[in-house]
Amino acid sequence: MALRTRVWGIGKLVVLVGALGATFVIFAFIAMRVAVRARDVTVPSLVGQSLEQATASLASLDLSIRVDETRRPDATVPAGAVLAQDPPAGELARRMRNVRVWVSAGPRIVSVPRLVGESERSAQIRLVQEGMPEAIVAEIRSSDYPPDVVVAQLPAPGTTGSEVHLLVNRGQDRVSFVMPDLIGLPATQTADLLRNRGFRVSVVPHLQAAPGIPAGIILRQGPAGGYQVEPGDFITIEVSR
Repeated sequence: MALRTRVWGIGKLVVLVGALGATFVIFAFIAMRVAVRARDVTVPSLVGQSLEQATASLASLDLSIRVDETRRPDATVPAGAVLAQDPPAGELARRMRNVRVWVSAGPRIVSVPRLVGESERSAQIRLVQEGMPEAIVAEIRSSDYPPDVVVAQLPAPGTTGSEVHLLVNRGQDRVSFVMPDLIGLPATQTADLLRNRGFRVSVVPHLQAAPGIPAGIILRQGPAGGYQVEPGDFITIEVSR
């Protein structure tokens, strides 16, 4: 009996020691996690800041700055301001860690090519190939120039600049119409009227016979009535057989 009591007591002691050990391990793990998290800070956004501002922002979080020697041209970020950073804004970083930044060299100043007479698309492609941002476009509508062609530019060709403005002709305003409902009208006369208005008309027979409807009557149309159309657009009408 005494032996059983002694074994039972030792068993309870072992269980108690084990529970205390497990509790210690759990609390130690939690304390370690809290300590690690306390050493982490959220990296702020530095893009657009001067080096002095970026240095001060990082110093307030016990982070330091490391400036890459290579400066990159950029049309939107002023020269001397932070263009990019690593780690990016919003990530967690240990205190005392370096944050690498790249500094903008500002817009690239190049000799502006001659763009007058080119299409808007080709002019924009040339500017991008020269390392410049796409041009700012203003529009006119005139019959004196082909449509979608550059008719003027600023600055003039051969001068230096970082931004180009183009004046592009969009052509004369086209007359538009609201597509009428043609269902039930005679196809021949209707097609002639539409062609006289400058539309391209295709007359096709309806796939199935329409009982009780004379031949040559419009049964379907495309576009449907109510759509906006312009001369030169393609119109299809299906007629009864």
